Amino acid sequence: MLFNSIKNGLLSGLKTTWTLGKIIFPVTLIVAVLQYTPVLPWIIKLISPLMKLLGLSGDAAIPLVLGNFLNLYAAIGAILTLDFSVKEVFILAVMLSFSHNLFIESGVAMKAGVKLWVVLTTRLGLAIVSAAVINLVWHGGSTPAKYGLIEAQTGHPSSLGGIFLQAIEKAGLGILQLAMIVIPLMVVIQILKDINWLKKFSKTMAPVTKSLGMQENTSTTMAAGLLFGLAYGAGVMIQAVKEDGVSHKDVTLAFIFLVACHAVVEDTLIFVPLGIPVWPLFLIRLGVAIILTLIVGTIWRRSGLLRKEAA
Repeated sequence: MLFNSIKNGLLSGLKTTWTLGKIIFPVTLIVAVLQYTPVLPWIIKLISPLMKLLGLSGDAAIPLVLGNFLNLYAAIGAILTLDFSVKEVFILAVMLSFSHNLFIESGVAMKAGVKLWVVLTTRLGLAIVSAAVINLVWHGGSTPAKYGLIEAQTGHPSSLGGIFLQAIEKAGLGILQLAMIVIPLMVVIQILKDINWLKKFSKTMAPVTKSLGMQENTSTTMAAGLLFGLAYGAGVMIQAVKEDGVSHKDVTLAFIFLVACHAVVEDTLIFVPLGIPVWPLFLIRLGVAIILTLIVGTIWRRSGLLRKEAA
């Protein structure tokens, strides 16, 4: 059984790397080439004033737009081609952790019964507020970011061929570094699936969901979202909502928690190639998710009690 799990996990990891590579490679290539045209500098100059409020340079808008409209992998592909400070990369990582892949993941939330405005307000609000707070609180991180487990040769090519070679090198290294994370991760996830670890994990989640103001039948939804993410765990979550009879309040609270903190393993580890400390990133997501869910749950509960008293 273990051999089959490893084999299936490796195949899944290779397929996932191929799928993500088809996103990262062209995005990295295009952004790298655009740096040497008037297009990218013009966009950067236009958006710079807004980005400065968040402690970012104008070109940070590129990965933010790609991450929100496409996914984290497209955003990382763009970051690998641009020069940022350590602080800027960390702020981008936190923002993108809260707000990415908006079209697909918002659709998943709506399918489970959560209002669109709740998802968008929570995700975009958390991204903007977190960036502003980190910018005000953290006064370090001004050194240039060094990307990756393998460092590409940098420089300013003087010819069109040199530009393309540098872009291909960055894109290739980005995919290689991602594969070093994704393939082992998919093997582990496959093994966990085969031993039905999700059911075991959801049982351990029951006390946690209860402490956050949700019924215990929300635990499967929470477990699926935490482990596999909003998009990948969509089928499990929607099925759990239907079969477990999760209430509208509980599924809303669960998704408020999960939009702040989901796919905790994958969405944390994929930022490793950017050379930033990932533990603070994980702790920020988890802490914000817990605090926000407790606040919303308390307000919801009190407003319900007030309505009952008024009746």
